[in-house]
Amino acid sequence: GKTATHINSTASCGSCHATAAWKPAKLPLDHTQVIGTCASCHNGTIATGKNATHVASTSSCGACHVTTAWKPIKHPMDHSQVSGSCVTCHDGVKATGKSATHIGSTTACQLCHTTTAWKPAVLPLDHTQVLNLSACSACHDGVKATGKSATHTPTTMECGACHKSTAAWTVVVFDHTGVKAGTCGTCHDGVHATGKPTTHVPTTQSCDVCHSTSVWKPAVFNHSGITSGCLSCHNGVTTYGGMLIGFKAASHWVTARDCNYCHAYPAWMPLSFLTTRGGQGSHQSLTYPGDHTGTNPVCTACHTGHSDAVPYRNATYAGTCAGCHSSSYKSDPHTKYGTVKYTVSELKNCSGACHIYTDATLSVIKTRRAGPQHKVTARDF
Repeated sequence: GKTATHINSTASCGSCHATAAWKPAKLPLDHTQVIGTCASCHNGTIATGKNATHVASTSSCGACHVTTAWKPIKHPMDHSQVSGSCVTCHDGVKATGKSATHIGSTTACQLCHTTTAWKPAVLPLDHTQVLNLSACSACHDGVKATGKSATHTPTTMECGACHKSTAAWTVVVFDHTGVKAGTCGTCHDGVHATGKPTTHVPTTQSCDVCHSTSVWKPAVFNHSGITSGCLSCHNGVTTYGGMLIGFKAASHWVTARDCNYCHAYPAWMPLSFLTTRGGQGSHQSLTYPGDHTGTNPVCTACHTGHSDAVPYRNATYAGTCAGCHSSSYKSDPHTKYGTVKYTVSELKNCSGACHIYTDATLSVIKTRRAGPQHKVTARDF
């Protein structure tokens, strides 16, 4: 009869054996009459068992295979009874392994994936086992993993050049070496990176004109070519590094004019104002009566208040000769008609024509006097 190691089956002997040759048994075996689990026969003794390359699993054969077609196995596979790490099967031979576009990593599959839902991967990713951290963009390309945002600093550098830690992404150490001159503003615009503070010197120049990427402070400002607008910085308000930018000293001439009106760069002294127009300065005010020929008055003769504003002796006639000389006016020589004399107000500029008329109607000129009778530039007044 059947031996103790015979396959458990209800089949008759003739279903598998022949009377002429008892062995080998006829194959394929009709599994429909087999009694018990697959492993009760497929144990490597009674019948072929799992081979050396078989997936490590406690599952019975029937969990994955069918008796009518051993291959391919049934899917999805029940991973709950799989023993060992994923890669023992998912090595590209026994089962599908990492694809060519997979993140380069030594991490075991189960650290990022689950057997119940392969995607999405479990985050955060453990970067400590990622291969080649110097080539972050191999994953962070916007497809495999999150790439640069729309507001990211424009650069072709690898993530690791600035982001020194995978544990703290926002800890950034930027290496400015190799940054193209004149392009600072493309990043330092107050959006991508820190821009000019509200107290910054007003300028449209690129940062690197005054600053160095290796040593941001102190700045080195080149005044060459600056011909105006000094007060926009040297205003007594603008600061740099917590210090007030140079401004007028307390003893400085009181004026609202820009520095370049009197000073020049790079020779701040002597004053350029005092070296023009015969040493009298560049008087551009419409009320300035003109330079005096002969012995010009010293500055303080008019500017008695240490200011560019002149306190005229007679403010009523400011800007005319009478503003300073009204008290010196002599009416006797200035006949208007008869015994009537011209007033200071009528001859306040001292340079007009002063005709002598026949009467008070001032309609008939008795004596003509072509003007100007007096000039500030005349040596003989």
